[in-house]
Amino acid sequence: MTIGSSYPVGRSTPNPPSARPLPHARAVVPLGLRLLGAALCCLLALALTATVFVRTYPGQWLDGLLLPRAERGGGYEQQTVLVGPAKTVLATFGSPMLLAALLGSVLLVGVLRRRLLAGVVGVGMVVCAVVVAGGVKSALPRPDLQIESSTTHNSFPSGHVAAATALLLAFVLVLPGWARRWLAVPGAAGVTVIASATMIAGWHRFSDALGGVLLGVALFCLAAAALAGWRGDRDTIGGSDGGSLWRRLAEAAVGLVVLVWAGVVVVPSLAASVQRGTLVAIVAAGGSTVFLVGSVVFLVRSTDFAVPLSQRHGVRRQPSTESQNIS
Repeated sequence: MTIGSSYPVGRSTPNPPSARPLPHARAVVPLGLRLLGAALCCLLALALTATVFVRTYPGQWLDGLLLPRAERGGGYEQQTVLVGPAKTVLATFGSPMLLAALLGSVLLVGVLRRRLLAGVVGVGMVVCAVVVAGGVKSALPRPDLQIESSTTHNSFPSGHVAAATALLLAFVLVLPGWARRWLAVPGAAGVTVIASATMIAGWHRFSDALGGVLLGVALFCLAAAALAGWRGDRDTIGGSDGGSLWRRLAEAAVGLVVLVWAGVVVVPSLAASVQRGTLVAIVAAGGSTVFLVGSVVFLVRSTDFAVPLSQRHGVRRQPSTESQNIS
């Protein structure tokens, strides 16, 4: 028996173990926890918006400054030629037949994409947004702080905006990753149009529109977290949903064109049709919508909410003997 080190010196170790790759940053924190964190942030922002704009003097004053009433004791309908189109947009979106068709489309896409459970959750998310928005409006008191441009009628949050946001994100649950990115910009623009229509028609204040978007995004994060946790919290990293370089360049180009078009055409047209406060409210609501929708779409950009058939029946595939013997 020799005394000393038993490790060979000056000789290479046969068959050195391969170096383990460092864990991906998105693999460190599970997807479900990231979504729950995003939901918590949205709920905190929703509570802060309600506290500041509904319960405090500066908040009520700012809402009145952006969307002033026609006169003391009058309504909030803005003096602009866009009132008629705004009411038409709201009447069309509020049609029960259109809403039923849109919700049916969510279920249909879910069936075709083998994401039926995600489709059902998306429909429930829209219904929950409407119910919660109505409950909060009924339960949240709006104190009379003796502000000329304010009333004690509470309209926070907007049920129309919450439903529109939840409907957009319901499609995000059932669509593949590449389609979500193409839907994000026009979908956020559609939500902005509905939010703007509620403010121009005098149905809601700026804080109501912002609260509706926050509520819809928070419900989506909770629903997506539940789906991700139920299916094993799997997140495809660098999969096919990531898209090729040319597809990403095309998406960036389209987004840039839309942004330039909005800055050159849409904003000047609105500036010529509405008051400055209304224009600021519309631009702020649109920017907030694009940021929040874009953030959650980016968060789930490579997440597949489809449930494999084996997992639906509670059967887990075992590796075959032949595959185990292959080195």
